[in-house]
This record gives sequence, structure tokens and C-alpha cells, in this order.
Amino acid sequence: MQQGVSTLLFDLGGVILNLDYSLTINAFQELGGRDFQARYSQAMQLSLFDDFEIGAIDDHEFREGIRKIIGVNVDDEKIDQAWNAMLLDLPASRISLLNSLKSKYQLLLFSNTNAIHLRQFRKLIGKQHGDEFLLEKLFDKTYYSHEIGQRKPNVEAFQTILAHHHLTPSSVAFVDDSLQHIEGAKKAGIMAYHHGDGDLVNLCNLHF
Repeated sequence: MQQGVSTLLFDLGGVILNLDYSLTINAFQELGGRDFQARYSQAMQLSLFDDFEIGAIDDHEFREGIRKIIGVNVDDEKIDQAWNAMLLDLPASRISLLNSLKSKYQLLLFSNTNAIHLRQFRKLIGKQHGDEFLLEKLFDKTYYSHEIGQRKPNVEAFQTILAHHHLTPSSVAFVDDSLQHIEGAKKAGIMAYHHGDGDLVNLCNLHF
């Protein structure tokens, strides 16, 4: 247990929920968007994706933007299926981990996500574990970027969460799989750990 740390702040995709970005890239390329990989990646995105993640545009505007990017007039359902292809599963081991950590820490979730993904990963979790709102029960508070209008790695986003819970930065430890998000948290004074290809359980056992 880290001295002085009372709150653990977790990323969702790639840390708690398994993701595979290549599945979405491949799905859009199959729809005709041959240069989609150059226009979207985990580290760098067009403003369309950023705007969707902070709720600045709605589902319809996002889909229209996708049609322009791929240059093909496909229907909403196919766009949603391709966009959601990256979302995989929530391993039971991570649920057990969060339940064990919850007895010692306040647990918060902060995800750069969007309305289409939120609906889909709730469905996936509901199908896998029988409760679409399991995340809201595992965490003391969930923050989704499109609902709060702020996204990682912006320092202001982390400061908003700190202020909401009256937390000092030194009392929070953050885990994310994106290095740019780690750097954003550090700029806010938060202790941050990068979750790479290793096991989240081992990372948490080592540090928390």
C-alpha cells in the first residue's frame, strides 16, 4: 500500500475492459475506409473522435463524420458495429481485484469514451456478468468523458475529479495504458502507473 494514497483512479479500456483497436480499424477498412488506420489510433485522433469523446457532437454527427472519412454511405448499424468491434470482455479476475481493493481504497473510474461505446460495453458486461451497471457498483464513482465534457490527458480533467471528491493529488494513484494519459495525471500531481502488456493483478499487488 502506498503511503498516503486513499483513492485509486482507473482507466477503463485496456486496463479493466479488454480492447483490440485493430478490430475496429479492420472493420472500417472492410467497409471501404482504406486509410482509416492513418486517421484513427489510440495515441492520435482526428478532432471528430475527440469531439465525440467530450460530447461536443452527438451520435448522428459522429456517424456522418465517419461516412466522410471512409467515403462510403453505409447505414448507422454497420458504423456502430465497426466502431464497437474493439470492445471485448471484462475478465472475472479484474472484478475480484476491484472488490478486494474496494475494502481499502476509494475506487474511481475515468474513461475517455462516447455514447455509442457506453451503450455497447454495458450490453457486453450485462451479457457476460448479468448486470449492465456492474461498473457503477464496482466503483464508488464512474467518470465518462462524454458525460463530463472533459477527457484525458488534459490536466483540467483530472483536477475536476480531484475537486469533486475534495482530494489532494498526492492521495490519488492512477492506472492507465496510455502514456500520454499518464503524463497528464502526473502534471496534475497525481501518482501514475502505466499498465502495459502485464497483468493488472500483479501491478496492483506490487503497488497497492
